Amino acid sequence: MKSFSGRTAVITGAGSGFGLEASRIAARLGMNVVMADVQPDALERAAVEIENLGAQVLASRVDVANAAEVDALGAATLERFGAPHVVFNNAGVGAGGLIWEHTLKDWSWVLGVNLMGVVHGVRTFTPMMLKAAAADPGYEGHIVNTASMAGLVNAPLMGVYNVSKHAVVSLSETLYQDLRLVTDQIGASVLCPFFVPTGIAESHRNRPADQRDDAEPTRAQRIGQAMNAKAVARGKVSAAEVAQFVFDAIAEDRFYVYSHPHALGGVQTRLEDVVQGRNPTDPLAARPEVAAELKAALRAGEGAGRPA
Repeated sequence: MKSFSGRTAVITGAGSGFGLEASRIAARLGMNVVMADVQPDALERAAVEIENLGAQVLASRVDVANAAEVDALGAATLERFGAPHVVFNNAGVGAGGLIWEHTLKDWSWVLGVNLMGVVHGVRTFTPMMLKAAAADPGYEGHIVNTASMAGLVNAPLMGVYNVSKHAVVSLSETLYQDLRLVTDQIGASVLCPFFVPTGIAESHRNRPADQRDDAEPTRAQRIGQAMNAKAVARGKVSAAEVAQFVFDAIAEDRFYVYSHPHALGGVQTRLEDVVQGRNPTDPLAARPEVAAELKAALRAGEGAGRPA
């Protein structure tokens, strides 16, 4: 995209983290900002801030896992601002633990937000963007989907999250190729951040009541959650920096967006495993003391884990 001023951005997960930072950048660039989030109080505070930056704001409480709510967001956007120019399918949640310990509710919640939230965003907004492009040769659009480095590698104790993010990478790569078949006016990118200080470690606070589990977390789930929370908190790249990386990629029509390019060594090793038919490389091979500590903690655990 060559210009942002006067155009419209739709951003999910806009109440905090990458979404809030992207909203700030959009406002400073002179864009209209459609802000969606599942947490009403955070959304309200964020919307006031973005309005105070001078942007025209449409704020809507949306659970992106709910197709009807995303459709309603699309209709409201079209009515208020017309077809958007940037769509940032960013909302996401996290969960840790051994992959067989995830309950059906865990799978439903994480896949519902992380994967189906992106599906609904693509399904809702892409057709209206294509229609706008067909009507106006000067229209420019871009869709950004938030995946993760967990969509390119498979760390242990992150099973349901890994699955959701690998699916988002696949969806986004396919979106890029499909768009290239039908238009030169709309681009696509996938954001694959590593550990960045955001609110994702506390995402369970917004888990719907009907998708919560009554059982206490297993030992592995507590260990996995603690590991992820610690890694996120120690992240050296800020959410604001990552949001700027996203807008830079939009301006440059660049597909892959990384927060930590140095972490791509693990991706290369995984792909070499695939191509050479090797068994998956231990992601903790370079940190044997951590691997030993983790194995000791898990093997002193609670048995095979709870059933779904």
